[in-house]
Amino acid sequence: MALLTIPRLATELYVIEGDGTAELRRGPGHLSDSALPGRRGNCVIAGHRDTHFRILHQIRKGDDINVRTSQGDFTYRVDNVTVVSPSNTASLLPTNHAVLHLVTCYPFYYVGNAPQRLVVEASLMPAELQAKTK
Repeated sequence: MALLTIPRLATELYVIEGDGTAELRRGPGHLSDSALPGRRGNCVIAGHRDTHFRILHQIRKGDDINVRTSQGDFTYRVDNVTVVSPSNTASLLPTNHAVLHLVTCYPFYYVGNAPQRLVVEASLMPAELQAKTK
């Protein structure tokens, strides 16, 4: 459904629609109930920490995340990187503004079911700023 790139980390990931076991085995998954990339609302993409989203251990505030869909190219800028408990689902809630949340288990090198979640929050950049970063 989309190509997600993080230029500073030289990363390209194909995003699958859905967040079931089969989908997440193939790549990061867009939560179907969340907003589509580039649209107003909360776009949520989840991935496994030990495969596709392992690179997120290097992401930091200010990084750009580009998402290419059939609807266009959209640039988000990372506002926050936080570690939360699995019961903290604030990153899944709808929003009135265009935001992207990347969610994965944490810590990255934990053996077994990880006890926490890493949440990357990024805001959609205005179109005029997006044009300057391309």
